Amino acid sequence: MALKFLSSNGSGTTDDAIKAIIYAVDNGAHILSNSWGGYGFSSALKEAVVYANNKDVLAVAAAANDINNNDANPAYPASLDVPNVLAVAATDCQDKLGWFSNYGLKTVDIGAPGVNIMSTIPNNQYEMKHGTSMATPHVSGAAALLKGYKPALTAVEIKDLLMSTADPLASLPGQMCYRGVCECMKP
Repeated sequence: MALKFLSSNGSGTTDDAIKAIIYAVDNGAHILSNSWGGYGFSSALKEAVVYANNKDVLAVAAAANDINNNDANPAYPASLDVPNVLAVAATDCQDKLGWFSNYGLKTVDIGAPGVNIMSTIPNNQYEMKHGTSMATPHVSGAAALLKGYKPALTAVEIKDLLMSTADPLASLPGQMCYRGVCECMKP
């Protein structure tokens, strides 16, 4: 299901994000693809993600695009310490961390293609885009394929499977929990 809580210029409220999470969970979503975030901690947002965790819903989240170490300066929801959160950095076609991508040895789990990704834009057009918001859907899609193939997998099992089967990259030392890119998503 597609849920939109951000305006056309990308602004929105944490309250609306929470409503979208709860709506998705209550209406049968198995995987949340969160290509949004910010730096202010919200206990209400964490409660919504915990709610999703308790309902066995995977929350894939963009790490953000500020060349920031999320371990030192957390970005949310990616940095929430909840088992179902799978935080995604962006990588380029050379399997290096995208020049803009946030990272974090403790708080960013995996990388996926997020540089020069063909994306739709208004008026039935396409444009090359960059961002962890481009990388996150790659991981969400892989998670959905796993859930479709093996419906009994839990959210945490899907997260662990994606992380354990990622292609380890020497180019990402100390930047992510797993330091890899999902093999099925390599450019």
